[in-house]
Amino acid sequence: MDLRRFAREERADFADFLDTLRPQQWAEPTLCTGWTVRDVVAHVVSYDEIGARGLVRRFARGKLSLDRANALGHEEYRARPPEDLVAVLRRNPQPRGLTAAFGGMIGFLDGLIHQQDIRRPLGLPRTIPPERLYAALRVLLFAIPVGAARRLPGLRAVATDLDWSAGRGAEVRGPAEAVLLALAGRRAATTDLAGPGLELLVSRTRD
Repeated sequence: MDLRRFAREERADFADFLDTLRPQQWAEPTLCTGWTVRDVVAHVVSYDEIGARGLVRRFARGKLSLDRANALGHEEYRARPPEDLVAVLRRNPQPRGLTAAFGGMIGFLDGLIHQQDIRRPLGLPRTIPPERLYAALRVLLFAIPVGAARRLPGLRAVATDLDWSAGRGAEVRGPAEAVLLALAGRRAATTDLAGPGLELLVSRTRD
């Protein structure tokens, strides 16, 4: 899997999609509780311009907490107008710094999942290229901050439109995109799933 290539492709698609949004849509809610479209995009690009020294400073200010470091970056970038946020995304097609870690895995998952966080509430679905969706499912359990590894014990997740499954236990099945988002903690995606393990998975997601 070429995660760095997938990350570049995903970020380019994300920027193209954002260019289609009307100004009022940037203020619409997303699957990230309490965050608007503008908040989500600010988070996605908040590591792209700071470099190694800036990364060290941000984590120092955040007292070495990833959550606090993310919050600092989000607060800094959310004040920028939408066109500036998209410009940052386009100027940095390759994930840098923290998001380049693990062969680009973080930047790849961040772009793919957060684009869906925006698209679903806006009613603007897309067909994710199967090779990217399959790659995302394969690496999802290794992305500790996403939390999928905490949601899967006792369950067997099955994508009905891709040759992918993971885990052992009560089955939860459905479209790969919904499986991915549900394992990433998005309760809204569980309405597209079925199986005897669904109730347990729902209990492990957030509103």
